[in-house]
Amino acid sequence: MNKLFIPIIALALMTTACNSKKDAAGQAGIDLANLDTTMSPKTDFYKYACGGWMEKHPLTGEYSRFGSFDLLAENNRKQLRGLIEEISSKSADAGSVEQKIGDLFNLAMDSTKLNADGYAPLKADLAKIAAVKQTSELSKMLPELLLSGLTPYFAVYVDADAMSSDNYLVQTYQGGISLGEREYYLDNDAHTKEIRDKYKIHVAKMFQLVGFTAADAQKNVEAVMTIETRLAKAAYDNVKLRDPHANYNKMSVADLQKLVPAIDWNVYFATLGLKNTKDVSVSQKESLIEVGKIIESEPLATQIAYLQWKLIDESADYLSDSLYAQNFDFFGKTLSGKKEHTPRWKRAVSSVDGSLGEAVGQMYVKKYFPAEAKERMLKLVHNLQVSLGERIKALPWMGDSTKVKAIEKLNSFYVKIGYPDKWRDYSKLEIKKDSYFANIQRANRFESAYMFAKAGKKVDKSEWLMTPQTVNAYYNPSTNEICFPAGILQYPFFDMKADDAFNYGAIGVVIGHEMTHGFDDQGCQFDKDGNLKNWWTENDKKQFDARAKVMADFFDAIEVASGVHANGKFTLGENIADHGGLQVSYQAFKTATKDAPLKDLEGFSPEQRFFISYANVWAGNIRPEEILRLTKEDEHSLGRWRVNGALPHIDAWYEAFGITEKDAMYIPKEKRASIW
Repeated sequence: MNKLFIPIIALALMTTACNSKKDAAGQAGIDLANLDTTMSPKTDFYKYACGGWMEKHPLTGEYSRFGSFDLLAENNRKQLRGLIEEISSKSADAGSVEQKIGDLFNLAMDSTKLNADGYAPLKADLAKIAAVKQTSELSKMLPELLLSGLTPYFAVYVDADAMSSDNYLVQTYQGGISLGEREYYLDNDAHTKEIRDKYKIHVAKMFQLVGFTAADAQKNVEAVMTIETRLAKAAYDNVKLRDPHANYNKMSVADLQKLVPAIDWNVYFATLGLKNTKDVSVSQKESLIEVGKIIESEPLATQIAYLQWKLIDESADYLSDSLYAQNFDFFGKTLSGKKEHTPRWKRAVSSVDGSLGEAVGQMYVKKYFPAEAKERMLKLVHNLQVSLGERIKALPWMGDSTKVKAIEKLNSFYVKIGYPDKWRDYSKLEIKKDSYFANIQRANRFESAYMFAKAGKKVDKSEWLMTPQTVNAYYNPSTNEICFPAGILQYPFFDMKADDAFNYGAIGVVIGHEMTHGFDDQGCQFDKDGNLKNWWTENDKKQFDARAKVMADFFDAIEVASGVHANGKFTLGENIADHGGLQVSYQAFKTATKDAPLKDLEGFSPEQRFFISYANVWAGNIRPEEILRLTKEDEHSLGRWRVNGALPHIDAWYEAFGITEKDAMYIPKEKRASIW
């Protein structure tokens, strides 16, 4: 039920490192056991660098994909568990953060109560939806469901105005399809049809688990498929969703009323607490128009069944074991190939983390994040900025006027490291001992109120979009910021004892990755102030697009499974960022070690260790089902291809490993991508 709507934020795994002379003379950092030296690096670099790791970490039933970053996340989760269990074992003052953390965790862990309650916590909401007598009531019902964390038909959120980035703007976003991706409803290959058929069975079973007869459940399945298929047909595909201009349609509320008259928008926004809303951006106009047509044309009974399904579907993880198990059977087993449930304690920790993230984060950084790490990270970010600036100035394809604008944007990066300077106030979040589900609803309403309160105000650039304990990082184009939470600033991304070859290859690349997001095919359309505004000459943009197309075409040709290809246009931003991150960090690494060259360690040159450490970040195993799912859904390339797809475009990699035209991974220089 916890949803975050920030569609243009580019997320990618990241880390930290340092650049002191002491570190430069450190250990190799790489674990030789991670390698598979029976494989030539010239044939399959991913298997060569990561084959040993893959053998040591076979997939357990809990995971559909498990990689080195998951290993770090597991360690972080154990640390959070220790903090939360200590709090939950003690009594705390009513209304305190400790009381809220403890009670929510204990309720999530109380399987006896969850199973005794069954679906009872849903009954009132199911009845409320069933009581709708006419479609006009949906103008109030839909936003009420949205406030509770549900996304029927579409979503509304508040974020920076893409054309006026200092100001928050109310925006809509397509949604309402439980399978997530429109292709699941529209494609007719054997695998997709099988998924669709099993989804129908799943929907029927879930309805029966909350008290519907088999006959009524089957009728409801048809209703759900009717509406979700219509929504899918009208939805933008993942490539079009990446076009910021296509997804920006600012208009007055009066014009929105004319566009979608089936909803009383004054009532809708007032219910969300947005009584003075004047303007709104309809991100996917065609999708919202179709919502209006559905409301006007589909029988009320069909829409009631659909709304009840959204409630059941998005609430299942917070109810009885039977509902959780059925939900897992489809979304975990069928879609992703998982074999076993995530342990209850992990789910409980994640729930507390999701509902009181910064409160938990404040405790986390106090115990696990040394203050000096933040300073070291700032130094490394500076070094990478210098390197990217040097590369921009030296670009042969970019004119001087565009270079000036690019440098201005680079120098305007807002850098966030470790944890926020100010913490969230959770005093208005109420956690009671009534039911786990009721508390999740209250937490969602608390989060919704927090977001909608921003409407009409100036953007707070100090706000973090990830908690400090998150094993990830992001670039946000509307604030032109790069953020590296404390949770990611650990091995295998950074090793205090390792030398610069390791640290620049791992953390350095991913810092460069986030920086390059400011200049990928999406980020490059935003200026230094975060506005969707062209700062390119016409010829320079043509040059960029042509070079980006080389990258997109290369990944389009990759066969990730039999008959299934990667989507080079969908993953283009992430692939450009990987490419830029490698180029920028390698140059920074060579500059940092120029006056004191590193020695060979463990039988590898410093240059070889740079690329091995990069590859080790993406070490992992994955199930066939998850390959298919992620190829549809994830804007990041699969781990294997973030290595084998990225490195053949890096000239320095060829030099480090002596790759020639005789080798399998060789790409002629004229066919290599060359962007940043």
